[in-house]
Amino acid sequence: MEKTTRTATTEETVLKGSPQEIAEPIVGKEQTFRAAPKMDKSPLHGMWALTQRDLRKWYKNPILLMMSLIQPIIWLGLFGKALNFAAFITGSGASQAQINQIMLSTFGTTSYFSFLVCGMLAFVILFNSAFGGMSVVFDKRFGFMDKALTTPVSRGTIVMAKVLQVTIRSLILAAIILVVGAALGMETSHITALGLLGTFGAMFLMSFGLSSLFVMLALRSSDWQTQMAVINLLNLPLLFASNALFPVKIMPSWLQTVVKFNPVSYANDAARQLLIGATGANSLLIDFGVLIVFAVVFASVSIVLSWRLLSK
Repeated sequence: MEKTTRTATTEETVLKGSPQEIAEPIVGKEQTFRAAPKMDKSPLHGMWALTQRDLRKWYKNPILLMMSLIQPIIWLGLFGKALNFAAFITGSGASQAQINQIMLSTFGTTSYFSFLVCGMLAFVILFNSAFGGMSVVFDKRFGFMDKALTTPVSRGTIVMAKVLQVTIRSLILAAIILVVGAALGMETSHITALGLLGTFGAMFLMSFGLSSLFVMLALRSSDWQTQMAVINLLNLPLLFASNALFPVKIMPSWLQTVVKFNPVSYANDAARQLLIGATGANSLLIDFGVLIVFAVVFASVSIVLSWRLLSK
Protein backbone atom coordinates (compact mmCIF):
# COMPACT_ATOMS: atom_id res chain seq x y z
CA MET A 1 0.00 0.00 0.00
CA GLU A 2 2.75 2.39 0.95
CA LYS A 3 4.62 1.66 -2.33
CA THR A 4 1.45 2.24 -4.34
CA THR A 5 0.83 5.52 -2.55
CA ARG A 6 4.38 6.77 -3.30
CA THR A 7 4.00 5.90 -7.00
CA ALA A 8 0.70 7.72 -7.20
CA THR A 9 2.22 10.72 -5.45
CA THR A 10 5.12 10.80 -7.93
CA GLU A 11 2.74 10.69 -10.90
CA GLU A 12 0.65 13.47 -9.38
CA THR A 13 3.78 15.57 -8.93
CA VAL A 14 4.72 15.13 -12.61
CA LEU A 15 1.22 15.89 -13.80
CA LYS A 16 1.00 18.97 -11.59
CA GLY A 17 3.50 20.75 -13.82
CA SER A 18 2.15 23.48 -16.10
CA PRO A 19 1.15 22.57 -19.69
CA GLN A 20 4.06 24.69 -20.94
CA GLU A 21 6.56 22.70 -18.87
CA ILE A 22 5.10 19.42 -20.08
CA ALA A 23 5.18 20.52 -23.74
CA GLU A 24 8.78 21.78 -23.65
CA PRO A 25 10.43 18.36 -24.18
CA ILE A 26 8.05 17.63 -27.04
CA VAL A 27 8.73 21.00 -28.69
CA GLY A 28 12.46 20.46 -28.27
CA LYS A 29 12.26 17.10 -30.04
CA GLU A 30 10.16 18.62 -32.82
CA GLN A 31 12.66 21.42 -33.34
CA THR A 32 15.50 18.90 -33.49
CA PHE A 33 13.60 16.87 -36.09
CA ARG A 34 12.87 19.93 -38.23
CA ALA A 35 16.52 20.98 -38.14
CA ALA A 36 17.61 17.71 -39.83
CA PRO A 37 19.08 18.34 -43.30
CA LYS A 38 16.84 17.62 -46.25
CA MET A 39 17.84 15.18 -48.97
CA ASP A 40 18.85 16.89 -52.19
CA LYS A 41 16.77 15.20 -54.87
CA SER A 42 17.71 17.51 -57.76
CA PRO A 43 18.77 15.74 -60.97
CA LEU A 44 22.01 17.76 -61.18
CA HIS A 45 23.07 16.73 -57.68
CA GLY A 46 22.45 13.06 -58.42
CA MET A 47 24.16 13.29 -61.79
CA TRP A 48 27.28 14.89 -60.33
CA ALA A 49 27.44 12.37 -57.46
CA LEU A 50 27.38 9.45 -59.91
CA THR A 51 29.79 11.18 -62.30
CA GLN A 52 32.25 11.88 -59.49
CA ARG A 53 32.09 8.24 -58.38
CA ASP A 54 33.27 7.01 -61.79
CA LEU A 55 35.88 9.75 -62.18
CA ARG A 56 37.34 8.96 -58.77
CA LYS A 57 37.95 5.37 -59.81
CA TRP A 58 39.75 6.65 -62.91
CA TYR A 59 42.07 9.32 -61.53
CA LYS A 60 43.01 7.19 -58.53
CA ASN A 61 44.38 4.57 -60.93
CA PRO A 62 47.35 6.17 -62.78
CA ILE A 63 48.10 2.92 -64.60
CA LEU A 64 44.74 3.12 -66.34
CA LEU A 65 45.49 6.69 -67.38
CA MET A 66 48.86 5.70 -68.84
CA MET A 67 47.34 2.74 -70.71
CA SER A 68 44.81 5.09 -72.30
CA LEU A 69 47.61 7.30 -73.63
CA ILE A 70 50.12 4.71 -74.85
CA GLN A 71 48.37 3.79 -78.11
CA PRO A 72 47.77 7.33 -79.47
CA ILE A 73 51.30 8.38 -78.46
CA ILE A 74 52.70 5.39 -80.37
CA TRP A 75 50.65 6.42 -83.39
CA LEU A 76 52.07 9.93 -83.18
CA GLY A 77 55.67 8.95 -82.52
CA LEU A 78 55.94 6.07 -84.97
CA PHE A 79 53.23 6.34 -87.60
CA GLY A 80 53.17 10.14 -87.71
CA LYS A 81 56.93 10.56 -88.01
CA ALA A 82 57.55 7.56 -90.26
CA LEU A 83 54.91 8.45 -92.83
CA ASN A 84 56.62 11.53 -94.28
CA PHE A 85 54.70 12.45 -97.44
CA ALA A 86 56.91 15.49 -98.05
CA ALA A 87 59.94 13.18 -98.36
CA PHE A 88 58.09 11.07 -100.94
CA ILE A 89 57.39 14.15 -103.02
CA THR A 90 60.98 15.35 -102.68
CA GLY A 91 62.15 12.07 -104.19
CA SER A 92 60.34 12.96 -107.40
CA GLY A 93 62.54 16.00 -107.85
CA ALA A 94 59.95 18.64 -106.93
CA SER A 95 61.05 21.98 -105.53
CA GLN A 96 60.15 23.11 -102.01
CA ALA A 97 57.50 25.47 -103.37
CA GLN A 98 55.94 22.62 -105.34
CA ILE A 99 56.07 20.33 -102.29
CA ASN A 100 54.27 22.91 -100.17
CA GLN A 101 51.65 23.42 -102.87
CA ILE A 102 50.97 19.69 -103.16
CA MET A 103 50.79 19.25 -99.40
CA LEU A 104 48.43 22.20 -99.04
CA SER A 105 46.11 20.95 -101.76
CA THR A 106 46.09 17.41 -100.33
CA PHE A 107 46.15 17.85 -96.53
CA GLY A 108 45.28 21.53 -96.11
CA THR A 109 48.65 22.06 -94.40
CA THR A 110 52.32 21.59 -95.25
CA SER A 111 52.84 19.20 -92.32
CA TYR A 112 51.25 15.75 -92.32
CA PHE A 113 52.24 15.33 -88.67
CA SER A 114 50.11 18.35 -87.74
CA PHE A 115 47.28 16.88 -89.80
CA LEU A 116 47.61 13.61 -87.86
CA VAL A 117 47.73 15.22 -84.41
CA CYS A 118 44.27 16.69 -84.98
CA GLY A 119 43.07 13.25 -86.05
CA MET A 120 44.55 11.71 -82.89
CA LEU A 121 42.33 13.94 -80.76
CA ALA A 122 39.31 12.25 -82.31
CA PHE A 123 41.11 8.89 -82.13
CA VAL A 124 41.54 8.98 -78.35
CA ILE A 125 38.01 10.31 -77.81
CA LEU A 126 36.50 7.61 -80.04
CA PHE A 127 38.19 4.72 -78.24
CA ASN A 128 37.61 6.15 -74.77
CA SER A 129 33.93 6.74 -75.55
CA ALA A 130 33.57 3.22 -76.87
CA PHE A 131 34.79 1.70 -73.62
CA GLY A 132 32.49 3.99 -71.61
CA GLY A 133 29.67 1.52 -72.02
CA MET A 134 31.69 -1.13 -70.19
CA SER A 135 31.10 0.64 -66.86
CA VAL A 136 27.35 0.18 -67.36
CA VAL A 137 27.85 -3.56 -67.94
CA PHE A 138 30.01 -3.96 -64.83
CA ASP A 139 27.66 -1.87 -62.67
CA LYS A 140 24.78 -4.12 -63.69
CA ARG A 141 26.81 -7.27 -63.17
CA PHE A 142 28.10 -6.39 -59.69
CA GLY A 143 24.83 -4.96 -58.38
CA PHE A 144 25.60 -1.24 -58.19
CA MET A 145 23.02 -0.44 -60.87
CA ASP A 146 20.28 -2.09 -58.78
CA LYS A 147 21.27 0.09 -55.81
CA ALA A 148 21.28 3.24 -57.96
CA LEU A 149 17.82 2.43 -59.29
CA THR A 150 16.40 2.32 -55.75
CA THR A 151 17.47 5.93 -55.10
CA PRO A 152 15.40 9.02 -56.04
CA VAL A 153 17.73 9.60 -59.00
CA SER A 154 15.93 9.07 -62.31
CA ARG A 155 17.05 6.50 -64.86
CA GLY A 156 17.85 9.19 -67.41
CA THR A 157 20.09 10.92 -64.87
CA ILE A 158 21.98 7.67 -64.26
CA VAL A 159 22.63 7.29 -67.98
CA MET A 160 23.67 10.93 -68.44
CA ALA A 161 26.10 10.59 -65.51
CA LYS A 162 27.80 7.74 -67.37
CA VAL A 163 27.96 9.82 -70.54
CA LEU A 164 29.29 12.87 -68.70
CA GLN A 165 32.11 11.04 -66.91
CA VAL A 166 33.26 9.47 -70.19
CA THR A 167 33.17 12.88 -71.89
CA ILE A 168 35.24 14.52 -69.15
CA ARG A 169 37.81 11.73 -69.31
CA SER A 170 37.97 11.98 -73.10
CA LEU A 171 38.60 15.71 -73.09
CA ILE A 172 41.38 15.37 -70.51
CA LEU A 173 43.08 12.70 -72.62
CA ALA A 174 42.67 14.80 -75.77
CA ALA A 175 44.32 17.77 -74.05
CA ILE A 176 47.30 15.60 -73.06
CA ILE A 177 47.61 14.28 -76.63
CA LEU A 178 47.58 17.85 -77.98
CA VAL A 179 50.43 18.82 -75.63
CA VAL A 180 52.41 15.72 -76.65
CA GLY A 181 51.81 16.49 -80.33
CA ALA A 182 53.05 20.07 -79.89
CA ALA A 183 56.16 18.77 -78.12
CA LEU A 184 56.86 16.36 -81.02
CA GLY A 185 56.70 19.04 -83.68
CA MET A 186 53.11 20.00 -84.43
CA GLU A 187 52.68 23.37 -86.10
CA THR A 188 51.40 25.77 -83.41
CA SER A 189 51.50 29.15 -85.15
CA HIS A 190 47.73 29.13 -85.79
CA ILE A 191 46.68 28.07 -82.28
CA THR A 192 44.69 30.68 -80.35
CA ALA A 193 42.63 30.62 -77.16
CA LEU A 194 39.43 30.90 -79.20
CA GLY A 195 40.62 28.11 -81.50
CA LEU A 196 41.31 25.83 -78.54
CA LEU A 197 37.90 26.60 -77.07
CA GLY A 198 36.19 25.81 -80.36
CA THR A 199 38.20 22.64 -80.86
CA PHE A 200 37.33 21.22 -77.48
CA GLY A 201 33.73 22.32 -77.99
CA ALA A 202 33.62 20.17 -81.13
CA MET A 203 35.33 17.29 -79.32
CA PHE A 204 32.85 17.62 -76.45
CA LEU A 205 29.92 17.25 -78.83
CA MET A 206 31.49 14.28 -80.59
CA SER A 207 32.34 12.56 -77.31
CA PHE A 208 28.88 13.25 -75.85
CA GLY A 209 27.19 11.71 -78.90
CA LEU A 210 29.51 8.70 -79.11
CA SER A 211 29.32 8.04 -75.36
CA SER A 212 25.52 8.17 -75.55
CA LEU A 213 25.64 5.67 -78.41
CA PHE A 214 27.84 3.12 -76.62
CA VAL A 215 26.08 3.55 -73.26
CA MET A 216 22.78 3.01 -75.07
CA LEU A 217 24.09 -0.22 -76.58
CA ALA A 218 25.20 -1.39 -73.12
CA LEU A 219 21.88 -0.77 -71.36
CA ARG A 220 20.47 -4.22 -72.06
CA SER A 221 23.73 -6.16 -71.90
CA SER A 222 25.08 -7.81 -68.76
CA ASP A 223 27.87 -9.70 -70.56
CA TRP A 224 31.16 -7.83 -71.04
CA GLN A 225 32.10 -10.09 -73.95
CA THR A 226 29.07 -8.95 -75.92
CA GLN A 227 29.92 -5.32 -75.28
CA MET A 228 33.53 -5.89 -76.35
CA ALA A 229 32.29 -7.43 -79.59
CA VAL A 230 30.15 -4.35 -80.23
CA ILE A 231 33.14 -2.07 -79.55
CA ASN A 232 35.39 -3.99 -81.93
CA LEU A 233 32.65 -3.98 -84.56
CA LEU A 234 32.19 -0.19 -84.54
CA ASN A 235 35.53 1.33 -83.51
CA LEU A 236 37.72 0.66 -86.53
CA PRO A 237 35.03 1.44 -89.15
CA LEU A 238 34.35 4.75 -87.42
CA LEU A 239 38.09 5.52 -87.42
CA PHE A 240 39.06 4.47 -90.94
CA ALA A 241 35.83 5.67 -92.54
CA SER A 242 36.72 9.19 -91.44
CA ASN A 243 39.36 11.80 -92.23
CA ALA A 244 41.30 11.09 -89.01
CA LEU A 245 44.32 9.54 -90.74
CA PHE A 246 44.02 10.53 -94.41
CA PRO A 247 42.23 13.26 -96.36
CA VAL A 248 38.91 12.41 -97.94
CA LYS A 249 39.95 13.41 -101.46
CA ILE A 250 42.40 10.48 -101.84
CA MET A 251 39.75 7.91 -100.83
CA PRO A 252 37.56 5.93 -103.25
CA SER A 253 34.31 7.64 -104.20
CA TRP A 254 32.12 5.14 -102.32
CA LEU A 255 34.16 5.68 -99.15
CA GLN A 256 33.91 9.45 -99.51
CA THR A 257 30.14 9.04 -99.32
CA VAL A 258 30.45 7.04 -96.11
CA VAL A 259 32.76 9.67 -94.59
CA LYS A 260 30.05 12.31 -95.00
CA PHE A 261 27.80 10.39 -92.57
CA ASN A 262 30.53 9.89 -89.96
CA PRO A 263 30.42 12.45 -87.12
CA VAL A 264 34.13 11.86 -86.41
CA SER A 265 34.94 13.51 -89.75
CA TYR A 266 33.15 16.73 -88.82
CA ALA A 267 34.98 16.97 -85.49
CA ASN A 268 38.32 16.45 -87.27
CA ASP A 269 37.45 19.04 -89.91
CA ALA A 270 36.61 21.63 -87.25
CA ALA A 271 39.77 20.88 -85.24
CA ARG A 272 42.05 21.26 -88.27
CA GLN A 273 40.53 24.57 -89.25
CA LEU A 274 40.83 25.94 -85.71
CA LEU A 275 44.23 24.53 -84.72
CA ILE A 276 46.39 24.48 -87.84
CA GLY A 277 44.47 26.79 -90.19
CA ALA A 278 43.78 24.00 -92.69
CA THR A 279 41.24 24.45 -95.45
CA GLY A 280 38.12 22.61 -94.33
CA ALA A 281 35.84 20.41 -96.38
CA ASN A 282 32.91 22.18 -94.73
CA SER A 283 32.35 25.48 -93.00
CA LEU A 284 32.60 25.57 -89.21
CA LEU A 285 28.87 26.28 -89.07
CA ILE A 286 28.12 22.99 -90.82
CA ASP A 287 30.63 21.05 -88.69
CA PHE A 288 29.16 22.30 -85.42
CA GLY A 289 25.61 21.94 -86.68
CA VAL A 290 26.09 18.26 -87.51
CA LEU A 291 27.84 17.60 -84.19
CA ILE A 292 25.09 19.31 -82.19
CA VAL A 293 22.38 17.28 -83.92
CA PHE A 294 24.39 14.08 -83.43
CA ALA A 295 24.90 14.71 -79.70
CA VAL A 296 21.29 15.74 -79.02
CA VAL A 297 19.73 12.87 -80.96
CA PHE A 298 21.76 10.07 -79.39
CA ALA A 299 21.57 11.56 -75.88
CA SER A 300 17.78 11.77 -76.22
CA VAL A 301 17.50 8.22 -77.53
CA SER A 302 19.67 6.85 -74.72
CA ILE A 303 17.49 8.59 -72.10
CA VAL A 304 14.29 7.25 -73.65
CA LEU A 305 15.72 3.74 -73.81
CA SER A 306 16.84 3.96 -70.19
CA TRP A 307 13.19 4.33 -69.16
CA ARG A 308 12.40 1.03 -70.87
CA LEU A 309 15.56 -1.03 -70.45
CA LEU A 310 16.56 -0.17 -66.88
CA SER A 311 14.17 -1.71 -64.39
CA LYS A 312 14.25 -1.72 -60.59
